[in-house]
Amino acid sequence: MAHINLLPWRAERRKLREREFYIQLGMAFGAALVVLIAWSFWMDARIDNQAERNTYLQGEIKQLDDRIAKIKDLEKVRAGLLQRKQIIEQLQANRSQMVHLFDELVKTIPSSARLAGMKQSGDSMSLDGVSQSNSSVAEYMRNIEASPWMGHADLRKTENTHDASRMPYVFGLDVRLNHPGDTPDGAPAGPSSSAAPASASSVATVPAALVNGANAVVGKPATAPASTTAAAAPAATPAVAPRPASATTAGAKP
Repeated sequence: MAHINLLPWRAERRKLREREFYIQLGMAFGAALVVLIAWSFWMDARIDNQAERNTYLQGEIKQLDDRIAKIKDLEKVRAGLLQRKQIIEQLQANRSQMVHLFDELVKTIPSSARLAGMKQSGDSMSLDGVSQSNSSVAEYMRNIEASPWMGHADLRKTENTHDASRMPYVFGLDVRLNHPGDTPDGAPAGPSSSAAPASASSVATVPAALVNGANAVVGKPATAPASTTAAAAPAATPAVAPRPASATTAGAKP
């Protein structure tokens, strides 16, 4: 006899599958939530670590900025000191230039010209004056170019004022200055080298004078120079010479 199952088994199986599906869906959601929470904690840790690194780098950058500012201040001070050093060296090198320039101005200007003004700017100098004629100006320019302390001279202007004075011509010159190779005190090197033998000879006679002065202080007789002693030695020799043999035996008995 056949058995027929009249119970709703399909509905029960459907409910079982639905229950399994919801359980699996809840487990997947829980796992995803756990992964999300872990990822958020990991990202927060990385953000905090990067923030600490940024804070450290900002502190180091601030220290470097302070050091760079100090270095810039030191560079400004160094530049100022170097500029002052260059100015002092330039003044030291040109301290005797003005003296020589005035001396050369007196030597180079002809008797038929007269200076009315001068202005120096660096290595150039402007001269303004009056003269009797253009030939006097030309002579003055030649004298300037022959001077060791002044170089090329450019004629800026020359004009005849047609007045009744003795020097009716007004002129202006632009002169380039030279720096000849002198000794530090401004004197040429030639005379000092030529005077060296004379100074050496005078120094050579000093020790004998000092010895005589010292002997006079302590009460000893002054020491004569070697040349005087050598010259007096031949004159003193005949005074102690022995008598001739004939004079000695003249009163002797036979």
